[in-house]
Amino acid sequence: MSRKFFGTDGIRGLANKVITPDLALKVGQAAGIVFQTGDYRHRVVIGKDTRLSGYMIEYAMVAGFTSVGMDVLLLGPMPTPAVAMLTRSMRADLGVMISASHNAFEDNGIKLFGPQGFKLSDEVERQIEVLMESDLGSKLATSSSLGRARRVDDVRARYVEFAKHTLPRNMSFEGMRVVIDCANGAAYKVAPEALWELGAEVFSVGVDPDGFNINRNVGSTAPQALAQKVRELRADIGIALDGDADRVLIVDEHGHLVDGDQLMAVVAQDWREDGKLSRPGIVATVMSNLGLERYLASLGLSLARTPVGDRYVLEHMREHGYNVGGEQSGHMILSDYCTTGDGLVAAMQVMAVVKRRGKPVSEVCHAFDPLPQILKNVRFKGGKPLETASVAKAIQAAKDKLGGEGRLVIRPSGTEPVIRVMAEGDDRALVESIVDDVCEAVAAAA
Repeated sequence: MSRKFFGTDGIRGLANKVITPDLALKVGQAAGIVFQTGDYRHRVVIGKDTRLSGYMIEYAMVAGFTSVGMDVLLLGPMPTPAVAMLTRSMRADLGVMISASHNAFEDNGIKLFGPQGFKLSDEVERQIEVLMESDLGSKLATSSSLGRARRVDDVRARYVEFAKHTLPRNMSFEGMRVVIDCANGAAYKVAPEALWELGAEVFSVGVDPDGFNINRNVGSTAPQALAQKVRELRADIGIALDGDADRVLIVDEHGHLVDGDQLMAVVAQDWREDGKLSRPGIVATVMSNLGLERYLASLGLSLARTPVGDRYVLEHMREHGYNVGGEQSGHMILSDYCTTGDGLVAAMQVMAVVKRRGKPVSEVCHAFDPLPQILKNVRFKGGKPLETASVAKAIQAAKDKLGGEGRLVIRPSGTEPVIRVMAEGDDRALVESIVDDVCEAVAAAA
């Protein structure tokens, strides 16, 4: 059964067109009803990033939750992983993050977390959707049972302390020059503060949100400004978060970008040597580079692959007992500490490895040479182009050309109307040709 509202990472769309006050109200009411399971005062925590539309959505959701009898704790601008952590630590029944992650300010979204800080399953999201499309009038609280809402003031300090405590007690970043790019987003206060308290010399980029500039020419989707700043300041490392700080990319001392695959390799090797890996391997998605898989194999470690989306990575980790997983795009889940991707915590773990080894980031964070990997998007207006005979024929021809020496991944995006075509292998020219052939076939059928 397909879902109408929820995608691969909550509900997301154009603010006041797709993500409207009416939708937010219904999500609050429906989710509030689903998560009221006992005879006690139920509570929900709500965080947000820095988009202008966050105010509108926040208050609509407050109305929804309080109308079904749930108390609301408002956290203000906080990273997505902080909301997940606070949901659990504040004994809330539900957590909400209002964010469209790395998207431009015009978009917004709603992410939901259960009482243990994990994203909701597909089944629970379906239950919420069914309620959203039903008559909720009979399920509203009585006048005397309405919920209350209040702002919580100390949550920033709580999250900073949580992040710091993921490191050994004696770990200090004294002597490290760090440039942190917060994408004018949710971590614009907590990330520089945490790094400074750990002893680093901190230079900040993307910490002046105005409601419109989240992810605009800053953050993990636009790391060029960070790279330039690292070179200009002769910093040791650059850290690029996205709008809700659940993903991270690193820039080395030369201004070169380090993606999530390299970061997972660094942590996997370090934790293996330290005896911290719960299983001899990690979890990543179908988009992670084949070079990562080969590198891990050289260490005696496996790479389990899942569909794209950090929620699927985490589900596999929980089901099979892994404690390191992530995505090439920069989501990294370290389940010993976090229930979702946490860009700041992941960056701090990588910094700790750099500090212990006493070597530059360019050396520590270049664990393997990635294979040539080409990704292209094909827009389509409707229909199911991947199910046509011509596309199926092109895909099979591409697989035959690659043989067993590469990978081909074709999938519809979960957040926009595009088909993503990715191929990788040892021969760049062959990979490019294969991707172009498949894209042409998809475009012709779209």
